[in-house]
Amino acid sequence: MLTRRRFLTIIAAAATLGPARAAPPAWEWRGRALGADARILLVDAEANAARHLFHRIEKELALIERHFSLFAKSSLTRLNRTGRLAHPAPDVLALFTLAGRVHAATGGAFDPTVQPLWRALAEGRDPGPARALVGWRNVQVTREEIRLTRPGMALTFNGIAQGFATDRVAELIRAAGFSNVLIDIGEIAGLGHRSDGAPWSAAIALADGAEVARTGLSGMALAVSSPGGTRIGPGGRLGHIIDPDGASARWRLAAVTAPSAALADGLSTAFCLMDREAIAAALKRFPGARLAALV
Repeated sequence: MLTRRRFLTIIAAAATLGPARAAPPAWEWRGRALGADARILLVDAEANAARHLFHRIEKELALIERHFSLFAKSSLTRLNRTGRLAHPAPDVLALFTLAGRVHAATGGAFDPTVQPLWRALAEGRDPGPARALVGWRNVQVTREEIRLTRPGMALTFNGIAQGFATDRVAELIRAAGFSNVLIDIGEIAGLGHRSDGAPWSAAIALADGAEVARTGLSGMALAVSSPGGTRIGPGGRLGHIIDPDGASARWRLAAVTAPSAALADGLSTAFCLMDREAIAAALKRFPGARLAALV
C-alpha cells in the first residue's frame, strides 16, 4: 500500500513520535508484521523507487513471518511441535544467537522458553508443570540443528522478533541507498532525518498517555516494553511479560535505545523484570545500548 501524506504521528507500543514541523509530504507504507501494525515513512524518494522498495520490504517481512510467527506455519511452530529444526536458516540462527547473548547478559530474565508457562498462566492452569519446562540451557543450537531437549518445551520470540524484523528492513533500506527513513514494526528505528530536516525523535509515554521521557532516534532504534500493555489470565490479572521463575514484573515500563532494534527489544523485555543494579550490569555488555526510561 503506497500513499503520499504529511507525517503527523506514529505510535508503537507506548512510544509516540511527535509531529513534524511543516514537513513536506513523504511516502508511507502501512501493513502488518508478526501480528502487529507496521508503518514505514520514506523521505526523499521518487514514487517508483518507493513502490519498488516497499514491495521488497513486504517480501522480507513475509520471510520473517515464515521463520518466527507463533501462529502461522513457521520454522518456530515446527520446532515447537517436533522439538527439532534441521538445517536452520541463517536468520533463524542469527536470532537464536542474539537471544542467547541477551539471556546470558540479563541473568536469565530474557528467556524465550517461557512459552508453556505463559500459556498456562493465560489459560488459568496450574503453572507448576509448565515452569519445569522453562530453561534456555535446554535449547541446543548448531548450524545443523536446533533441538529442544525436554518434551513439551516451546519457544516464543515475541520479545525480540519484531526488533529483528525492524533491523532486517533497515538493512534492506540502507542497501537500497535510502538514508532518511522511519521504521515502525512494533519497535522503531530512525535513519537520517525527517522531511523538514529535523532529527527523528520520540516521546515515551505510559498507556494512559503520560509522557515519561524523550529520546532521539536518528541512527538508533527504540523498544518500549510494558507488562500491563496486554493483560492475561482469568480477569486479566497478569501482565503479559512474565518472569521465568513466575515472579511479578518490577516495572510498568522499560524503554531501551540501541543500534540494533532486536537488542533493544530483548533488553527492554527483560528489564521489566530486573532491578536497577542488574540492568546496569546488562547494559555494560552491549556498548551503544542505553536505558531511555524505567517507570
